[in-house]
Amino acid sequence: MTLVGIVVVLVVVGLILWLINTYIPMAGAIKSLLNIVVFVVVLIWVLQGFGLIGHVNGIRIPNLK
Repeated sequence: MTLVGIVVVLVVVGLILWLINTYIPMAGAIKSLLNIVVFVVVLIWVLQGFGLIGHVNGIRIPNLK
């Protein structure tokens, strides 16, 4: 996993989340929940990528190659 790969994934996830929040009408509570879930998943992925936390049981997040 390279730093460039991490930045690319973060930009793509951010862009997709922005597009969903901007162009798909949904209730504010659902939008907030979606943002929180995406943030937590990306945060866990980044922390695992840098080796700061180990693997979480039952959750498999793919590695970048």
